[in-house]
Amino acid sequence: MTQQLTHPQQLTAVRPTGRPGLSTAGLATVLLGAFLPMLDFFIVNVALPTIEHDLSAGPAVLELIAAGYGIAFAVLLVLGGRLGDALGRRRLFVGGSLGFALASLLCGVAPSAWALVAGRVLQGAAAAVLLPQVLATITAATDGARRARALSVYGAVGGISVVIGQVLGGFLVSADVLGTGWRSVFLLNVPFAVATALLALRHVPENRAERAARIDLPGTLLLSLSLLSLFVPLMEGRALGWPLWSWLALGSFPFLLFAFLRTEHRLEARGGDPLLPLSLLRIPEMRRGLGIALPYFTGFGGFMFVVAVLLQQSLHLDPVAAGWALVPMAVGYFTASLASPRLIGRYGSRVITTGAAVQALGLTTLLLTALTLGLSPLRMLPGVALAGIGQGLIGTPLFRVVLTKVPTTRAGTGSGVLATAQQSSLALGVATLGTLYLSLAPTLGALPALAVVLALQTAGSATILALSLGLPRSIG
Repeated sequence: MTQQLTHPQQLTAVRPTGRPGLSTAGLATVLLGAFLPMLDFFIVNVALPTIEHDLSAGPAVLELIAAGYGIAFAVLLVLGGRLGDALGRRRLFVGGSLGFALASLLCGVAPSAWALVAGRVLQGAAAAVLLPQVLATITAATDGARRARALSVYGAVGGISVVIGQVLGGFLVSADVLGTGWRSVFLLNVPFAVATALLALRHVPENRAERAARIDLPGTLLLSLSLLSLFVPLMEGRALGWPLWSWLALGSFPFLLFAFLRTEHRLEARGGDPLLPLSLLRIPEMRRGLGIALPYFTGFGGFMFVVAVLLQQSLHLDPVAAGWALVPMAVGYFTASLASPRLIGRYGSRVITTGAAVQALGLTTLLLTALTLGLSPLRMLPGVALAGIGQGLIGTPLFRVVLTKVPTTRAGTGSGVLATAQQSSLALGVATLGTLYLSLAPTLGALPALAVVLALQTAGSATILALSLGLPRSIG
């Protein structure tokens, strides 16, 4: 078991393996590093109407501003984890933090919509370098109960940051700090990202895989092409009238994905170092946990995007009111996250099963409210609060389920796979549920279109519930 720290300034804990462990200050530092990129996935949502007005951005460009970050993030995450294994996770964490600060500055001073798109892509790339090092460091530098607690806190940070992103974004846009308007949602990152890098140099121990793996260039290229062929047409096709290239790109996705998986299988069979070792999927906890992650994060990503658009464009709420409407979700998620470690110790994976049922109840409540009473922040409160509680009960244990049995030598790769699944699913939710809502709202109306999205997300909750019953009862 990891030796307990006796002083808050102690830099490292001593582990039985002889490697430096992760102190409390080090854990707080890497969690801050995780918070920033996850926050930025959604903080821009409530700023989109203001950006559209200020930069004269059309619908297609607006979706790229929202999604360009997620696409770059998802495409490069596994590579980021592999680089951390080879070059040192603290080194990549510090470099990713500084890169994120620079990219955020470029977003904050962007003179045009396309410049902002480019800044968002750079932000996503920096986040892909930064985030895998967090999970990899936790997995490699902690043991036993300490690792379980750290992964639980990481799961809580991930969910809370998404909700806080939209709430904080609304306040920043309305506050118009020093006349910066929407630009403050990006500029705020700069000092925090620089501080994260400086804290990491002092409090986070360097660690890397014992054997540096070669970079899998064919696998990286095929994975990137696969994800781009799916996300770009889904996010841009509707706004551009579904041109021929969008259908050709979507049609190529299954073939590119098959080529990627076949390439990875062959490389691993030859004793090489694939970007995605398919043998990791033989670990039951990882395989089943990733199966739950897909509907969970897809629904979460789509819900947050659709609600942000609905509140401002259809209900005509200002950014602050739109942010306040989601505070009950943040409170519900945070409360459930605090209770989850204790509940997991007693009930194991059935916490996820319960969370799926509570989330479904919240979504159904919100759906019925929208169709019978209409929506306002007050009327939304019961539904979004229940949904937040359910999401906290699912998301907090999920990271423990997926990573608990991953070998330390593959910490970076396993973390990269999980983070890729998370960010890809969030982006997929925006691309599918977001596009569906934007397509239906002009003809059906905003609330019936929302009801369709909520019904699909409720079906996703049922899928999570069914899959959770196949998990081992005890979570490590």
